[in-house]
Amino acid sequence: MALFDPNFDPLTLLGMAVLNPVVIGVAIYMGQKSDQWQKLVVVGFASAFAGAAAVWLATTVGLLAPRPFGSDAGLFLFSFVYGMLIGGVVYVFKQRAGKSTR
Repeated sequence: MALFDPNFDPLTLLGMAVLNPVVIGVAIYMGQKSDQWQKLVVVGFASAFAGAAAVWLATTVGLLAPRPFGSDAGLFLFSFVYGMLIGGVVYVFKQRAGKSTR
């Protein structure tokens, strides 16, 4: 039994999470709508869920090649962290823009 699967490539999963337009779009939209920083966890989860659904749909239709078993959890984790990061940046910019107009 191998401890490391040579077919598992975390850099590919990271690239799929970072370049997924659904994750980016949901994180930007929900980051703008957030009124408390604690909601950024919800932003990350929602963007990861929407991104995972989009990847699943693209794989089912045949636009993406199937990935090795178990890579979906890694993709969800990377998308979650990236969605929180994007949402946090948008939230901070929104807060700073709101303070400068007052």
